[in-house]
Amino acid sequence: MMLFGKVSWQLCGLKKIPWSCDSRYFWGWLNAVFNKVDYERIRDVGPERAASEWLLRCGAMVRYHGQERWQKDYNHLPTGPLDKYKIQAIDATDSCIMGIGFDHMEGLQYVEKIRLCKCHYIEDACLERISQLENLQKSLLEMEIISCGNVTDKGVITLHHLRNLKYLLLSDLPGIRDKEHLVQVFRTLLPSLELKLDLK
Repeated sequence: MMLFGKVSWQLCGLKKIPWSCDSRYFWGWLNAVFNKVDYERIRDVGPERAASEWLLRCGAMVRYHGQERWQKDYNHLPTGPLDKYKIQAIDATDSCIMGIGFDHMEGLQYVEKIRLCKCHYIEDACLERISQLENLQKSLLEMEIISCGNVTDKGVITLHHLRNLKYLLLSDLPGIRDKEHLVQVFRTLLPSLELKLDLK
């Protein structure tokens, strides 16, 4: 008992250690691990299942074609034939998806909607990657980008490559500096796009 009292007294005399700095690096490392692409897994289970696993592991949700309910529990991913469940919509609100994981999306052919909301690791390179994926250029109809602080005009402008995009919501994006230019670019390159801006 005396030993415990002595040790706790000595610990009280220590200066406060900046744990927040160390924990930030730890969480960044852990999130990078969650985003790592396992190409062998994609080959074994197919792109839809592998992408579902990646998205749910990172805290996002998916909705499959023909289903109303969102799939958010990794442990309850549906089983059955690998080609049965096709991702129709992705809601990445508060998730830790990162650019290094975006190769998971390469084989997705049926995604019609993507919502990126409060995604701290989403940056311009992520939007560029989305706009380069041929399957998404064909299938993606709606996109929402909300409160993603690392997104700037440069990344958003690349979304004009999503040639079938019908609706784009941009909200609370402090990195966007020139709204008028964005409007002009999309009006010229995607005239049928409904562009909704909620920017300061």
